[in-house]
Amino acid sequence: MRAAVLVEFGAPLAVRDIPAPTAGGGEVVVEVLAAGVAPYAEDVFSGRRRYPLVPPVVPGIGGVGRVVHVGPDATRLRVGDLVWCDCTVRARDDALTPDITLQGWSARGEGGARLAEHLHDGAYAELMRVPTENVHPLPDAAGKDPARWSALALYVIPYGGLLAGGLEAGETLLVSGATGNLGSGAVALALAMGAGRVVAPGRNRAALALLADRFGSRVRPVELTGDESADRAAMAEAAGGPVDMVLDLLPPSAPSTAARTAAMTVREYGRVVLMGGVGMLGGPELALPYPWLMRNSVTVRGQWMYPRSANVGIIRLAASGALDLSGDRVRTFGLEDVNEAVAYAAAHPGPFDRTVLMPG
Repeated sequence: MRAAVLVEFGAPLAVRDIPAPTAGGGEVVVEVLAAGVAPYAEDVFSGRRRYPLVPPVVPGIGGVGRVVHVGPDATRLRVGDLVWCDCTVRARDDALTPDITLQGWSARGEGGARLAEHLHDGAYAELMRVPTENVHPLPDAAGKDPARWSALALYVIPYGGLLAGGLEAGETLLVSGATGNLGSGAVALALAMGAGRVVAPGRNRAALALLADRFGSRVRPVELTGDESADRAAMAEAAGGPVDMVLDLLPPSAPSTAARTAAMTVREYGRVVLMGGVGMLGGPELALPYPWLMRNSVTVRGQWMYPRSANVGIIRLAASGALDLSGDRVRTFGLEDVNEAVAYAAAHPGPFDRTVLMPG
């Protein structure tokens, strides 16, 4: 089969013939129809982000596909089924704190690295081997536009954060990093889940205007200045009342002060969920005042990725139309043009820009 291979960090991906995967017990082989290309993929493949990929490796985080082989433990999946392949793979020998790898992308700790040795290759190939529990049936409508539905790989991440924070219908959410690829997805998801109001701070005027135009008065854009007290006051004013929850999705390049400014808008007994990359490139750590946390009974929670059940939830939201994928701007590339796709994704990291590889 044909696949895009990261031979070494800093080199272009090489499209070549490699052996087709075969499924063992507890595994499924899927024909990949569409796989998203993250805006930061170029940073990963260059080595700037220092992800624990071990070349040579077929990268790619999840995708839409059709089942071509099922293992003996699958009781409902059938050959030909249209499916979503979740990249977040969990070890099966620890139900409480399983080791995790992001198939074809990253891993957490020594155990995650061992898991990545087994499930080494990701979605930038004609065929992909996936654990049975990571394969989720899609509605027939997804087969008409698999490239658009491949955006589930992006949307399911902030969905995990909203679930972790227990967002309820009618609440006010502040999305820190709302003008980015993940943050704008969080805005769309929060509204789909019934948020009464979403405060969307950012520096990019065009992106803020896009959010306001797409979602109307339930989204309250705030243009940031970099002055902590002024920005916090502006966000509180935009909320027009208590901020029930803050979801932080700021990128590694953002300063910790930006995360703190947003977090400290939350009300007494409010929740703050941290999912971004602040501090990954060094610099000051996030510092939240102990007295403020304690006296206001604020809950602060970190969340990496999402629970397995989130895949079912995000598919339901998209299938029902509550999460409207039709407004996403989708650009597709064939497998042979994978390096052009990576460059295009890096140049188009804005809200609702989707770069998609179609290996078939």
